[in-house]
Amino acid sequence: MALDSKIPEGPLADKWTNYKNNIDLVNPANKRNIDVIVVGTGLAGGSAAATLAELGYNVKAFCFQDSPRRAHSIAAQGGINAAKNYQGDGDSTYRLFYDTVKGGDYRSREANVYRLAEVSANIIDQCVAQGVPFAREYGGYLDNRSFGGVLVSRTFYAAGQTGQQLLLGAYSAMNRQIGRGKITMYNRHEMLDVVVVGGKARGIIARNLVTGEVERHSAHAVVLGTGGYGNVFFLSTNAMGSNVTAAWKAHKRGAFFANPCYTQIHPTCIPVSGDHQSKLTLMSESLRNDGRIWVPKNMDDVLAIREGKLKPTDIPAENRDYYLERRYPAFGNLVPRDVASRAAKERCDAGYGVNKTGEAVYLDFASAIERYGKERAHVKGFDEKDPKVVKRLGQDVIREKYGNLFQMYEKIVDQNPYETPMMIYPAVHYTMGGLWVDYNLMTNVPGLYCIGEANFSDHGANRLGASALMQGLADGYFVLPYTIGDYLSQDIRTGKIPTDSPEFDEAEKSVKDNLDHLINNNGAHSVDHFHKRLGKIMWNKCGMARNAQGLREAIVEIAALREEFWKDVRVPGIQNEYNEELAKAMRVADYLELGELFAKDALEREESAGGHFREEFQTEEGEALRRPEFQYVAAWEYKGAPKDAVLHKEDLVYENIEVKERSYK
Repeated sequence: MALDSKIPEGPLADKWTNYKNNIDLVNPANKRNIDVIVVGTGLAGGSAAATLAELGYNVKAFCFQDSPRRAHSIAAQGGINAAKNYQGDGDSTYRLFYDTVKGGDYRSREANVYRLAEVSANIIDQCVAQGVPFAREYGGYLDNRSFGGVLVSRTFYAAGQTGQQLLLGAYSAMNRQIGRGKITMYNRHEMLDVVVVGGKARGIIARNLVTGEVERHSAHAVVLGTGGYGNVFFLSTNAMGSNVTAAWKAHKRGAFFANPCYTQIHPTCIPVSGDHQSKLTLMSESLRNDGRIWVPKNMDDVLAIREGKLKPTDIPAENRDYYLERRYPAFGNLVPRDVASRAAKERCDAGYGVNKTGEAVYLDFASAIERYGKERAHVKGFDEKDPKVVKRLGQDVIREKYGNLFQMYEKIVDQNPYETPMMIYPAVHYTMGGLWVDYNLMTNVPGLYCIGEANFSDHGANRLGASALMQGLADGYFVLPYTIGDYLSQDIRTGKIPTDSPEFDEAEKSVKDNLDHLINNNGAHSVDHFHKRLGKIMWNKCGMARNAQGLREAIVEIAALREEFWKDVRVPGIQNEYNEELAKAMRVADYLELGELFAKDALEREESAGGHFREEFQTEEGEALRRPEFQYVAAWEYKGAPKDAVLHKEDLVYENIEVKERSYK
C-alpha cells in the first residue's frame, strides 16, 4: 500500500499558507451540527478541544484522570521552543526547522517540521495572552535559555514547571468552553476501542473508571492526543497511568503504527535505586545550561566514592573527566539527548559509574555557582574574592533559576545539590514513534486524527529538548483546527452518528470480553509481575543499545510472556466498580503486544539513528551510523498479531536541507 502523506505542492516556506488558502471550510451554522471526540486532555488534546469548541464544534473530551489538568503534560519542566529570536543570536524559522531535522537524525518529514517551526512563534503569543507566567528578564522582556542540540537560546520557560503553566492555560480555555456547553467533559473515562463505520472513524468505546460501565460515544471525527508509550519499559519518567491503549486500539482497527522503536532515553534522570521503584524522576535538561557532567578519571577515585571513602567535592578538576566537553567541544554539555545518554552509558560500561550500582554520573553546579556569584558580587559592589560571599550569591542565582528542581532532587535523594553534585543516569522519557499521520494529522483511517506525542510526525529518531510542548500546542491550537475542517466539510449533511449499529455492537462486545476474561481469570500473579518482566526485557534488549541477537530473543520472550499473562494474571475485585488493577491489566495487555512490534521494528531497521542504536552499526568513535537505504518511515499494518504485522514505507525526501553527518563536535 502506497502511503500518501498529502504534502502540499510548492516551496517549503509557502506550503502551509497555500494549504490554508485552498482548503474547504465549514461555516459557523454547520459547525453546530458536527461532533468531535477528543481523547486525552494534555497540551495537545486540551488545546485541540478548547480550540475546536471555540470554533463552534460540539466536543466530547475524555481523560482517565480526575481532571484534565492532571494530564502528564503537567510534568514537563524545562521549557518550550519558539523561533522568536528575542536574543538576537541568529535564530530563525529555518534554523529551528534545521535543528529539529538534524536533531532527529534526518528521519522526520520535512514539510511537517517546517510547519512546526513556522507556527512556533504563535504559540508564545497565545500563551502570554492566556496569562502563562513565562520567565522575564530585568527589563520585562521574555527570557530564553538554551537546550541540547542547538547553538542559540530559543527556549521560553516558567522556572522548572513550564508544562504545568502551559497546561493550566489550555485547561482555562477548556473550562470556558465547558461552561458554555461546547465541551462535554468525561473525566475518569478510558477509551478502550475506536469504532469504524463505513471505513470512517465514527466513535469510541469508553469505560467509566469509577462505575466500571462500558459506554458508547459517537462523533463525526475522533482525535487522539493520548501521549507516548514509554511505560512499555515499566520504569520511565512518565506518569504511571500513561499508556498506549488508545493508540494501540486504533492500530488494531487499521491505523498504521510508525517507527515504534524510536524511543528517547533522557540523560538527566535520578538513577534507579532498586527493584522497589515503580517510576523514575526526570531532572530537566535545562540544568545542562549550568551543570557540568563528569566522572572521575582515575578508577581508584571511582572505587573510593562507591565505598563512601571519598566525596566528589574532594576530587580536583584535573582528575575529573568532563567527557561531553572533551568529546563534543562545540556543544559541550548541551549535545542532544541521545548523544548525551550514550556517552553516559559508555563511561558507566567502562566502569566509571559513581553510585553503588555503577550506573550514575555527576551533574555539577560548582562552576556555575562561582561564575554567577562573582558576577552578582561585582554588580552589588561586594568583594569578588570572598569565597563565602561568592558562593552565597551564586547559590541565590541558581535557586532563582532551578529552585524547584533542586528541592525535588533533595527530597528524593536526601543530598543537597547546592553543596554536592547531583547523580544522574539516562532513563526512558519520550517516544518519537506513534500512529502514522499525513500532513493533515489524520491517520490512514479517515476521520481518525492523532496529535502530539501520540503521532510520529515531527521528531524523527530523536526529539530535541523543549520541542514536545511546542509540538503539542502547535498541533492543538494551530494545525488540527484547520485540517480537520477540510475533512468535516463533507459531513455537514450527515446528521448525528447513531450508536446502535453493528459496528458499535461488535466493538463493545470485544471490550467486554477482554474485561470479563481478565476479572475472571483467577491466575497466580499480579499485573505488575508481568509488567516488570516486560520492562526488563525491553530495557536489556531494546534499550539504549540493541543488537540483532537480543532483539530476536526479545520477540520470542515477549510473545511467551504475553501468552503467560492471559493465562496466569490475577486481577482482584469486580468489574463494575473502581478497579485500578483491572484498568492497569488492560493497559499492560496492550504493552505486551506493542513490545513485540517494537522489537520487530528495531530488528528490521539495520542502522543506528538517534535514539535507535544498533551495536552493529556505529562509527569507529562509537557514534550512530545511519544508512541511506533506511531513510524512510516504517509504518506497520496490524494483521491479527504483532508477528504478522506488514511493513509499509514512506520514503523521506529532503529537498531543502542537506543530509550529512550529524556532528556536534
